[in-house]
Amino acid sequence: MIAANEAVAVRLHSGGVPCLYRVHERPEPERIARLADQLASLEVPTPPLPEHMSSTQAAQLVGEISQAVDAHVRCTGRGRRALSSLVLRSLMQAYYSPRNLGHAGLHSACYCHFTSPIRRYPDLVCHRALISTLGGREAAPRAGELAELGAWTSERERDAMLIERDADDVARCFALERELRRGEREQAFAGEITGLISAGAFVAFGAAGGEEETEGAPLSFEGMLPVRSLRVPSRDRGRVPARAGGRDPGRDDGRDWWEMNEQGTILHGERTGATLRLGDAVDVRVVRIDTVRGRVDLEPAVPTI
Repeated sequence: MIAANEAVAVRLHSGGVPCLYRVHERPEPERIARLADQLASLEVPTPPLPEHMSSTQAAQLVGEISQAVDAHVRCTGRGRRALSSLVLRSLMQAYYSPRNLGHAGLHSACYCHFTSPIRRYPDLVCHRALISTLGGREAAPRAGELAELGAWTSERERDAMLIERDADDVARCFALERELRRGEREQAFAGEITGLISAGAFVAFGAAGGEEETEGAPLSFEGMLPVRSLRVPSRDRGRVPARAGGRDPGRDDGRDWWEMNEQGTILHGERTGATLRLGDAVDVRVVRIDTVRGRVDLEPAVPTI
């Protein structure tokens, strides 16, 4: 399929026929430098970066970094989903354009979408362009219209991805409810931290009862583990004074103060020094399922950190 898409793009480009190319520009050096910094904060080995990085070097380095991430995951047995997501977010977003700027992700100098007319209007544009070069009755696309059409189809693609993501979240909630009806409502799930915000951790989870996920098997569900659900063990309470404007020291509820590191990869507990890190394994229980909104609230399977 990739070879067919590339062959059509080369044919149209060499013939000077207007069409919509699938463009994926090289990553920005600043993004790759931040990616390396994020991975370093998680103790993932990465190749050294040049002091002044070009976009060509950034494209080469992201491949080396991806291999390093894969090796780290195979060595440690964890973090595949979270670390792969970091790598993907460092890349430029692909889009449609009448300008052939190449597809860095596929290492292709000339690429278009041609093989999925059921899903993509740009494929039909390329069909018409190719038919016109073969002497068919189809008129070639008008070059003056393709810039606007490329921007429009790229926007619709992003809209469709958001809708698909929301639909997946709702479907997962229905599946999770069914899973809980079949088993114990309080059952524990093995999960992985895949995202962090100041309020808590996003967790992908799937195997119930402490079972291990099989190698390469996707985690079935996703939910939010708020830091407010984490409690400091009673033996550690009172060791750190309350912050100005914070809790009353005389009414200690066992909660910790959590701060995000600069790279956005680790939440640190101020009292205990405990951490929530991208890629960490964590056992969780389901507290609430909001099926309509596609949201799942979690708590730690062990109530204290």
